[in-house]
Amino acid sequence: MNLRLITGAVLMLGLTLALVARAEPPTNVQIEVNFLLGYIDGSACEFYRNGTWRDSKAAQEHLRDKYQYLVERNQIKTTEDFIEMAATKSSFSGQPYMVRCNGGATVTSNQWLHDELVRLRMF
Repeated sequence: MNLRLITGAVLMLGLTLALVARAEPPTNVQIEVNFLLGYIDGSACEFYRNGTWRDSKAAQEHLRDKYQYLVERNQIKTTEDFIEMAATKSSFSGQPYMVRCNGGATVTSNQWLHDELVRLRMF
């Protein structure tokens, strides 16, 4: 067989694999992010995004989609990456996401999720 043909085939296979390869975040990050997404979904809090208050289920679905998008691009290495890149502000408008629970004070989703992450890691 021709050496150039073999070399070309190997290069094409390598390029194909490189395009479809995706590094999953470390297991501990996946566990923590899934915990935070479950925490959001079960919180019964309201979430402010781009001028509209939404329920916890809609917020969780939106953030899960953003997380998956970032994972597919190998951009999530830590749980803090998830909070900062997916759950802090709108990628569209740049406005911060806000959280309001049981008629209480409104806080940034960044602070709300970091506080819960600290509590999770204490256990």
